[in-house]
Amino acid sequence: MDSFTQRRRRDLILAAALAAIAACVPLFVKDVYVQNIMVLTLMYAALSQAWNILGGYCGQISLGHALYFGLGAYTTALLFTKFGVLPWFGMLGGGIISALIALALGYPTFRLRGHYFVIATIVIAEIGFLLFHNWDYAGAALGIDIPVRGDSWAKFQFTRSKLPFYYFALVFCCVAWFITWWLEDSKWGFWWRAVKDNPDAAESLGVVVFNSKMGAAAVSAFLTAIGGAFYAQFVSYIDPESVMTFQFSLLMALPAVLGGIGTLWGPVLGAVILIPMTELTRSFIGGSGRGVDLILYGAVIVVISLARPDGLIGLFSRRPASKGVPQ
Repeated sequence: MDSFTQRRRRDLILAAALAAIAACVPLFVKDVYVQNIMVLTLMYAALSQAWNILGGYCGQISLGHALYFGLGAYTTALLFTKFGVLPWFGMLGGGIISALIALALGYPTFRLRGHYFVIATIVIAEIGFLLFHNWDYAGAALGIDIPVRGDSWAKFQFTRSKLPFYYFALVFCCVAWFITWWLEDSKWGFWWRAVKDNPDAAESLGVVVFNSKMGAAAVSAFLTAIGGAFYAQFVSYIDPESVMTFQFSLLMALPAVLGGIGTLWGPVLGAVILIPMTELTRSFIGGSGRGVDLILYGAVIVVISLARPDGLIGLFSRRPASKGVPQ
């Protein structure tokens, strides 16, 4: 058995062990506030994993993923409140809609390279934010209040405990990780890394660069929308400010960047560090000194980035993170 196959099998075994440990954590952690942080950490680990497919493996740095997150949230909320469609179908619908929109937006934007592409993703996300902010059918600036009709898995609503949301977030995180693990060794995974390193050389070897980028965008958008749909059910209220701001795009990208962009474990490691730190600083010093939590948050990111440019995952592996200049 070669070293590559051994590493992949080792990653799978490690993931199964960590998932089993995570499943047992709520048995010992009863504090609701801590459980809430754990739910958000798992959710952002999955979202960052989804972002990493496009931004890390394929090298297309997007800072507009809040658009897909918001689309997932609004699709689920609108279908449930307007037509009584169960959130599970809303999640699937939001994922499909987001994937299709990602393909439609990718057609013009993937012809851009470098910072031009990054700017385009920000602008498109801001346009989406403004559209929903003024769309009366979707509640405009007031948003949508999702009615809670008792604890139910069918309606994915729980008022007495956060544990069902925790376990769904855990499954979502595991699914996003497994999809990434599977794609990493697939034809698409090799294509994406080739496109990231040198798109011209990849195309000369037969890689269809444009189709590779479109495929990465569709998968990334689909998973991100699932996360948005979950978040809508988790908080039971959404508006453009709570699901479509630039902050969400950053919080999806930063864990992967900090943990190790273009790596399998980087988004998970980054989320485990950044999300609890974000929530704790916001809770304990965010109110007493407005912006102090953000200063601390940014300072930690800068220090770690300077110390480990390839991400924190480099501390646990001799194998360097995937490198390359975003195209």
